[in-house]
Amino acid sequence: MSVPKTSHYVDRFKGRVAVVTGGSAGIGRAIVEGLCQEGASVLFSGIEPDGDAVAREMKREGFDVVFRLGDMQDEAFCRSLGDRAVELWGRIDFLVNNAFSFTAKGMDATDQDWARSLTVGPVAYARMVQRCAPEMKAIGGGAVVNISSISGRIAQINRWTYNAAKGAVDQLTRCQALDLASDNIRVNTLSPGWVWTREVEKAAALDGGGREKWGPLWGKYHMLRRLAEPVEIARAAMFLLSDDASFVTGVDLPVDGGYLAMGPEGLGETTVNAGSA
Repeated sequence: MSVPKTSHYVDRFKGRVAVVTGGSAGIGRAIVEGLCQEGASVLFSGIEPDGDAVAREMKREGFDVVFRLGDMQDEAFCRSLGDRAVELWGRIDFLVNNAFSFTAKGMDATDQDWARSLTVGPVAYARMVQRCAPEMKAIGGGAVVNISSISGRIAQINRWTYNAAKGAVDQLTRCQALDLASDNIRVNTLSPGWVWTREVEKAAALDGGGREKWGPLWGKYHMLRRLAEPVEIARAAMFLLSDDASFVTGVDLPVDGGYLAMGPEGLGETTVNAGSA
């Protein structure tokens, strides 16, 4: 399937300001690019210096975008993202909490593993909302998208830390949505399935097989028989941020190609004679 790089909307977010954490690559970068393409000014963060090169590339395309290097585990850095956005543009309309620690540990998890998973994840998500929500309230409202995962809804082998942290994001989002509704601030989550991000690409390349080998195999976990491209997750995030979702808050939107809806019989490629119920 060919996935168009951009949506058909034009200037949907003109004059709006967004803060996106973890925006240097993968889903985060696709969200930053999508918001910029539709007119927003965007401040994004990342833990790798290549974010500067990403920002320069986007600026050459005429986008109003700024990169900040730092770790979401640092409370002062979280606060500084909101501060800088207000310094630059005088407002914050949108927040996308995307940066997360992919610490996948089970029985072997240390206290440090747990601290990293929870602090970079739901704690940082909470800190960012605490900083940005007052700016949204001051302009009459706004929207937050917290990136969660199918992993927050299911059990996976040796994934205590990551899955528990993502599950916490889901509950945090519901509580944030309730507390901020009176300020006209909507808060929702997205739960992607398998997406062709750097981590997945690395896993596919371990034996030299790459997308050609692993795409069809991993695709069988999804009704649509394939993995998502980051831009497909970005489009869903932009829907939740937009006025098209003006009556949507406190919910999770699975963008998973049918992963969560599919039962253990999978795609039905093995004949099962279930008999009569």
